[in-house]
Amino acid sequence: MMNLDLGLLRFMRTTGHTPGLEKAAKALGKAGNNGAIWVGVGVVLAVLDGSNREAWLICATLGPIAIGLNYVVKLLVKRPRPVLEGLPPLGGAPSSLSFPSAHATSSFAVATAMTRVAPLGALAFVLALALSLGRPYLGMHYPSDVLVGAVLGVALGLIVPLSL
Repeated sequence: MMNLDLGLLRFMRTTGHTPGLEKAAKALGKAGNNGAIWVGVGVVLAVLDGSNREAWLICATLGPIAIGLNYVVKLLVKRPRPVLEGLPPLGGAPSSLSFPSAHATSSFAVATAMTRVAPLGALAFVLALALSLGRPYLGMHYPSDVLVGAVLGVALGLIVPLSL
């Protein structure tokens, strides 16, 4: 399994790289730090859709909460970030721990919760997928870190109560 993970990571680090795509992946990664992009999206939706304001605000807070919960898992697992000889990561990270991807966990948690609020919330999965795939593309995570993060995020997004 580790060979498949490394092979897929190497493929993602060496295929389809252009300055524009790398810049976009880095920008998305920064926007995803601490769930900031999801806070912004949730607040905007709360302003635009007053009938679901409370649920959108819960979605806005879910991103940072998911990252906090994810960090607990990182501390338990203690998987180091990937190292590919000759292919350094194209971004920085707040910790040296890789598993699971906090970007994927928070993104899929919020996208799942947003889909529960309104059918158009499913569009958040496009952003969640782009943000998550950017992590191994930049060399920040193994693909399995992203996959497990996404699964944890979906589970969290399904169980979070959307009203107080």
